[in-house]
This record gives sequence, structure tokens and C-alpha cells, in this order.
Amino acid sequence: MPTLTQHALDTLADRLASRRQAGLLRLLRTADNLIDFCSNDYLGMARSPELRAAIQQADYELPALRTGATGSRLLAGQTALANEVEQALATQYQTEAALIFNSGYDANVGMLACLPQAGDTLLTDELIHASMIDGARLSYAKRHRFRHNDLADLEQQLRSVTGAAASGQVFVAVESVYSMDGDMAPLQALVDLCDRYGAALLVDEAHATGVFGPRGEGLVVALGLQDRVLARIHTFGKALGVHGAAVVGSAVLRDYLINFARPFIYSTALPPHSLLAIRCAHLLLSTQPGPRQQLHDRLTYFQEQVSGKLPGRTWTNSQSPIQCLIVPGNHNARRVATVAQNAGFDVRAILSPTVPVGQERLRICIHAFNTEPEIDRLVESLFMAEDPEQA
Repeated sequence: MPTLTQHALDTLADRLASRRQAGLLRLLRTADNLIDFCSNDYLGMARSPELRAAIQQADYELPALRTGATGSRLLAGQTALANEVEQALATQYQTEAALIFNSGYDANVGMLACLPQAGDTLLTDELIHASMIDGARLSYAKRHRFRHNDLADLEQQLRSVTGAAASGQVFVAVESVYSMDGDMAPLQALVDLCDRYGAALLVDEAHATGVFGPRGEGLVVALGLQDRVLARIHTFGKALGVHGAAVVGSAVLRDYLINFARPFIYSTALPPHSLLAIRCAHLLLSTQPGPRQQLHDRLTYFQEQVSGKLPGRTWTNSQSPIQCLIVPGNHNARRVATVAQNAGFDVRAILSPTVPVGQERLRICIHAFNTEPEIDRLVESLFMAEDPEQA
């Protein structure tokens, strides 16, 4: 007779088998010797010898620091270095204060779970990241979704939850650049709409950080809207090539999150090495605009090649480094990705249910370090693949 433990393991194995049979089993795999058109390392900072040397030098100059944080920041994990880095982040992102979290996931979950309270209303774009969705699920506020980037649908919902008879605060949560489509939120119109109805706007800048803005500060700063957005989330594991994240906004917001954001309160803080890496990455970002300009040049070149050599293919409406070729059907998307991989390129298929059925795709990320000949060969490999619309 099987033990209770064995019964539980058998149940897990059955669930995995069902996922495998459906062709949806996730696996961890490396991309050895493939040219990177997959990662979020848009500026190449994760592989930058200059950034690595700067971090090593910073470690050397502060030898008395602990190797670990030793506790949460509300206990033993608080340091003068953490305060110093947060003050520098607030200056760089043109706001009053910043609070560092261990990851963008932690920041989104913590913020969305604690800002909207019982009696409040949270309106979220239907395509927000899973971390924002998970945070929203933990909130006691009422939550409604609006159609992606649909201002008319959002206004209708704002009208229904505000007014003389309404109570509580209304929050609107969006991404500035959406991770699976690469398109941008209409931030200027969103800010105007939120102002009109007294709603507070929350913007996840994960895929805009380092890529847009005068010094890589994101789309909110690029549009001069930083004083009209309640909170922005900047993550450092994508274009900045390190780790961690920060929520930036007012000093009141920072104090509130210190008191109510559970991932901040109950997580061991980032170690000093990570704080130094964040500081070094931002210094490099603000003083070297070259990689950012090269990224946008490579993006323009990619779009020109696609337009000329892949006519009739369906792409998402993206002006960001995230370029998505729609290949309906999980099997078809995998097949086209395999063609590109066999040609030497790290390109991944995004399958349903991660994206809606019929919207399966190849998610191609352009980087500053990708060369024009590499882009030419990638586009040629896609051209040589059997037309996914006819497969």
C-alpha cells in the first residue's frame, strides 16, 4: 500500500504527465553557442567587462562590508550603503524617494498587495505581468480588468467606480512596455484619464528601464510624467544586467511600503555586493549613452530587414526591443523557433496558455551587441522556415 508521501508524488507526476502530453511541459535548458536574440540584456550590460571591473573595484574599496545582509532591513539588514544607493536611485529616476526590493517580482507583489485596501478599487490592464496579477490577487480591494491599452474601456470602468456615491481610492496598474507584445502603454492619455477621475497610476517600467529616457530612466521620465504617477517599478535584472528592483515615488510612498509591503518586511535584504552592483550599473548607464543609441539603431535595422524580407507576416505593434512574430499554434511556433535555433540563434517560442490561443509567437529580443550580419542571418532563417500561416 503506497504511503501518503508516495500518493502525493504520484499526483504530482500525473499532473506533469498531463502537461507533457499537452506539449506544455516547461524545461530548464541552456543556449550554449547560440547567438542571443532571447535575453532581456538589451544593452549588453550583463556581459560588460567594464561593469564587471567596476563592481570588483567597488568590492575591493569596501572590504569591511559583510558578504551577506544577515536579515531583513527592518532587523539586521539595514546599512548606510542601502540608504546611499536608494538616494542615488531617487535622483536618477527624478523623484523624491526609492525603496529597493530583491526582485521586480517582489516589488510588484508587495506594492499591488498593500496599496489598494478593502474598499478601494484596482483596475488593471488585461496584459499586466504575472507578478502584478499575483499582487492584485493578494489585495483586499475590488479588482477589474480593462481591455489592453483600451482607453475607452478604462474610462467606462473609471466612470462606474468613481463619483459622488463612490468610496475608497481607485488605482490603475499598467506596464510601460509590455513583456509579451513589446508595445507601449499610452502613458500621456492614461495620466490625463487618471487625473480626470481621481485615480492613482502605477507603472511597471521593467522593460523600459535603461532603454528609454534621456539617461535610461524609462518612459515615464521620457514623457515628463514622473510627478503625475504615484509609483514606478524599475527592475535591474534586464537592461542593467545586475539584480534587484526599486519602487520609486514620494517619501510617503516609501514609508508606507516599509510598513506594509510584506515581501520587503519579511525578506532577507540584498547583500552589499548586489547594492554595489546596482550603483555601478546606474553610474555606467548615466555616463555612457552609446549602447542605448546602438540598441535603437539595431532595432531600426531589424525592422527594416523584416519589412523587406518577411512581407505578409504578422508582428505585434512594437517599437521596443521586444519584437514578436505571431505564429498561430503551439506546434507551429515551436517548429519555426527550431529552424532559427538550428541556424544558430537563441530564439524562443511563447506558447498558449502564456499567450492567448492563436497568438503563439516567437519573442525576439534585439540587443546593442547584435550585429547587422547576425540580424541578416536571423531574418534569413525565418524567411527559409515554412510559412507558419500555411503549415
